[in-house]
Amino acid sequence: MAQVTPLEADIRRRIAAAGPMPVGEYMSLCLLDPAHGYYTTRDPIGAGGDFVTAPEVSQMFGELIGLWMAAVWKQMGSPSPVRVVELGPGRGTLMKDALRALKVMPGFSEAITLHFVEINPILKATQQRTLEGAPQQKSWHGSLAEVPSGPAIIVANEFFDALPVNQAVKRADGWHHRCVDVGADGRLAFTVAAEPIPHFSAIVPPALRDAPLESIFEWRDDKIAMDLGKRIADQGGAALVIDYGHTESALGDTLQAVARHAFADALSAPGTVDLTAHVDFEALAKAVEAMGAQGHGPIVQAQLLRRLGIETRAAALKAKADHARAAEIDLALARLIGAGRSGMGMLFKAAAFTHPALGTPPAF
Repeated sequence: MAQVTPLEADIRRRIAAAGPMPVGEYMSLCLLDPAHGYYTTRDPIGAGGDFVTAPEVSQMFGELIGLWMAAVWKQMGSPSPVRVVELGPGRGTLMKDALRALKVMPGFSEAITLHFVEINPILKATQQRTLEGAPQQKSWHGSLAEVPSGPAIIVANEFFDALPVNQAVKRADGWHHRCVDVGADGRLAFTVAAEPIPHFSAIVPPALRDAPLESIFEWRDDKIAMDLGKRIADQGGAALVIDYGHTESALGDTLQAVARHAFADALSAPGTVDLTAHVDFEALAKAVEAMGAQGHGPIVQAQLLRRLGIETRAAALKAKADHARAAEIDLALARLIGAGRSGMGMLFKAAAFTHPALGTPPAF
């Protein structure tokens, strides 16, 4: 058996003391444990990490998000100051590129205060270096609730997929938590809790309640989505959420692990691999809209970026580039809007949420 990580040793102690651990608790420990969690102890992004996000693929992604923010600010009536908030800002690349592009809107750059919701001290330091030259006032927070009040434009790219996901398995007597236990061979293994979850039918969407036996249903805690909706509804503004997932609530196990740009075992070496699960955009929208915000979309990422002008931007960049750089731009464009296995264009979705008085935001 492979060497046990410090976090796995802790998980095994918890299982020995309290019994099988629900998947949501396991994922939370793997990602967010203060001492050994994946998202609290490393920089996982880029060629030297475990995965690449859209802002790291090309400057075009962040630039178009900047143009989207500028157009939304104008729709809002150009308030000053306005909070520009990013949830899970990665290495700061998206915001750096966005700030360069949004200068096309007179007055917007001067009206902004920047706010970053980040729990990873290593990534926070990277973000500070990346954005060192930006003249705007910058603040870092542990949660959206800590961002000062006032109208806001909020961006969340690949944020919700990393929030812990709960799983339940349908049995003849109801839905049971899917759990992690120590198997007969001594390795961590998936299992199913003995007792059904009380009153669980209230959580499962009506269309999925007649699911076949052994079906898996996933759901997330709605708190962050509801906080997002309340912030927009109460104080004005808009949010743009981009993530991979499905437009309608569905059955199935989407929990996956990635390490060194390849799929890995979700139960192997806890704390050292990235765990994610698809975003249920229908459930996300219901939670945000329940607090008074108005939802738009979701649409696929390719549609969002095309409507924001990515092909025109790519052509402009290529016009100033040598042959090798032009080829790189073509590859990046294909990655961002392509539909193939290596493309993000169809798998990733985008949804916007606005104050009811704002109307339909750009590209939606």
